[in-house]
Amino acid sequence: MLDTILITLLIVAICLVLLGVKVFFVKGGQFPNGHVSGNKALREKGIGCIQSQDREARHQPRTAIPERAPKQEQKEEI
Repeated sequence: MLDTILITLLIVAICLVLLGVKVFFVKGGQFPNGHVSGNKALREKGIGCIQSQDREARHQPRTAIPERAPKQEQKEEI
């Protein structure tokens, strides 16, 4: 029983060290930002965090009517 607990703690310790290599061994290292707003590809597509979108929506007056973006007509080449 004690052997199992010690092996488990050793495995968990090794995993924590491997996950934190950049943080522990690189000067000024930090964990990568896993938040949606921290992802460059999602920002380029206009996808944001729901909390940020909610905060922006709360700043608009309640009587405001959301404007629709004009649809772009796709021209088919013949």
